[in-house]
Amino acid sequence: QVQLVESGGGLVQAGGSLTLSCAASGRTFSRYSMGWFRQAPGKEREFVAAISRNGVTTIYLDSVKGRFTISRDNAKNMLYLQMNSLKPEDTALYHCAASGTYYASREPTEYDDWGQGTQVTVSS
Repeated sequence: QVQLVESGGGLVQAGGSLTLSCAASGRTFSRYSMGWFRQAPGKEREFVAAISRNGVTTIYLDSVKGRFTISRDNAKNMLYLQMNSLKPEDTALYHCAASGTYYASREPTEYDDWGQGTQVTVSS
């Protein structure tokens, strides 16, 4: 099991930027592929981005491509989500998650460990 703690959320105006961080502890971070998911009030949890164990492969939700960038630092046990050109529809609670697969996955059922989340609110 790996423990995950997100940070970096906040209130930002449309068009602004935020960088989310996810600190991992408990197991060897580099053995996990990682993902970011989000959930807005009244909506289902939604895949945002994922990255493979070695950081080579990344995948994104279509609506965030070109605006969000997922990255990781295995030496520091950290996962990041750089979010630019934010839109009100990006408002949600953002969670990082760890998967025992070697590939980047958009399927939440393939993730075993989840953080509590960090709130992102984008005002229009």
